[in-house]
This record gives sequence, C-alpha cells and structure tokens, in this order.
Amino acid sequence: MNKPAVAAQPQVENWDPIWSQVRREAEEVSAAEPALGGFLYASILSHSRFEDAVIHRLARRLQHAVLDPGLIHKTFHESLEQDPTLGEDFRADAMAWIQRDPACDRLIEPLIYFKGYHALQTHRIGHRLWKAGRKDFALYLQSLVSRFLQVDIHPAARIGRGIMIDHATGIVIGETAVVGDNCSLLHAVTLGGSGNEHGDRHPKIGRGVMIGAGAKILGNIKVGDCARIAAGSVVLKDIPARRTVAGVPAREIGDNTCPEPALTMDQFVPGEDVHGDDDS
Repeated sequence: MNKPAVAAQPQVENWDPIWSQVRREAEEVSAAEPALGGFLYASILSHSRFEDAVIHRLARRLQHAVLDPGLIHKTFHESLEQDPTLGEDFRADAMAWIQRDPACDRLIEPLIYFKGYHALQTHRIGHRLWKAGRKDFALYLQSLVSRFLQVDIHPAARIGRGIMIDHATGIVIGETAVVGDNCSLLHAVTLGGSGNEHGDRHPKIGRGVMIGAGAKILGNIKVGDCARIAAGSVVLKDIPARRTVAGVPAREIGDNTCPEPALTMDQFVPGEDVHGDDDS
C-alpha cells in the first residue's frame, strides 16, 4: 500500500522588523516624492535584506573612477558572507541613531543620508579585510572614506556595536584605538597619538562613553565606562568610569548627571570655570 503523501511545509522567513520598517518608510517617501522613486527603488526596495541595501548604498557613495564600480560591491558582499555578524552591527548602529539623534525620525535616514553611518559601516568591512590580510584594500577604503566623507578611521581600529557618530565631519580614529559598545561621538573628535611613538599608542574608550564635539583624546590612555568628555576638551590622562571631564587640558569636574550619557546624549557640564581662575 502506498503511503499517503506528506504535505509540504511552508517556507517561513524570519521577520526582520528593522528591514520591514525601512521598506515601509521608503515606500512612503516614494509616494510623497516621486522624483526620488528610482533612487529609493535602487537603494532599498529592489533588495531583499537590510544588509544588501547597506552594502549597495556604501558602494555607491564610494564609487571612484579608478576602480571598477562592481569591485567594491563584490568585496563588501564577500565580507558579509564570511562574517554574517556584520548585519547585526549594521542594525545596532542604525538603532543607535534613531534612539539618540533628535534629528533622526526614521530608520531610513542613517541608511540613505548620514555619512557618519556610512563611514562607520565601511570601517567595519575594512576592519574585516584588514584582519584577513587584505590590508591594502582596507587602506584604500579608508582613503575613499576620508576623501568623500571627511572621516578618517584606520581599518585596524576596533570599534564596538551600537555606535553613533553624529555629523561626523573631522572624525579621526587611529590604528590602535579601541571604542567600546554604545558610545556616542560628535564631529571633529580625535582619538589620536601623542607623538611619533610606535606600537600601542591610541586611546582605549570604554562602553557607553559620550565624547563631545571637537574633543581630542591623545595617547595610549583609558577612558572608563560611561564617562563623559565635554566638547573641546583635550584629554591626556586616564579617566575613571562615570566621571565628567572638561577643559584644556581636561580635568575631572564631577560625577555624571546621568548613568549613561552616551544613550541620553547628555552633555550638561556643571557650571564652573574649567579653564582656570581668570576672572576677566
């Protein structure tokens, strides 16, 4: 007797709420701005995954006449296949923008418009290439990002997940720098060396650190978790966790006014003269 046929099980795809939201927003923009319809179709609606849309957007922003346009796209996809966790990084960073940037109302915005997001995701791919021994391609990507986006992150730098680089112009992060998860950096921040020394020479930033615009952190020093560095500060020595520093050179001026300043973007600095005792 023949056995009864077994009904085929339906193919169930994992639902991606971030990708679903991005697609919905793209459709809304296309309807409101028909002139952008082709751009949004090519950038978002023609893709099946968030990762593919990110890679497409990065490759388009970094197109260079000297290099075959398809080569960057192909290399980025190869990196994603070798390390699928890149997709988790892409999503965590996008969520950082929507949660922390009051000017960002939609998930589509970092993906399509924000060069800080584009520079950061390109660095993530370049870092994988660097670790895989493809250092020249990684350095070439660094040079493209520096040229087109005004952000200079060495591909060897180690950067955690859930990072927001707001505005981004003038960001410099050196070769041996480390940035922990859930940090927020504003424009013109430098994580640099303090001279021409070799070896491990750049800052180590803990988790949840808030770094204000124009701050310079120089040398192989440590910044503790959830510390806050006021805008324009020059930091030359270690900072304990959950402390606020300000000034040139920076000095401690008290505990944080909130437990996680990078998540709340709290840049409040207690009202005191951090530049000295000049009463003029």
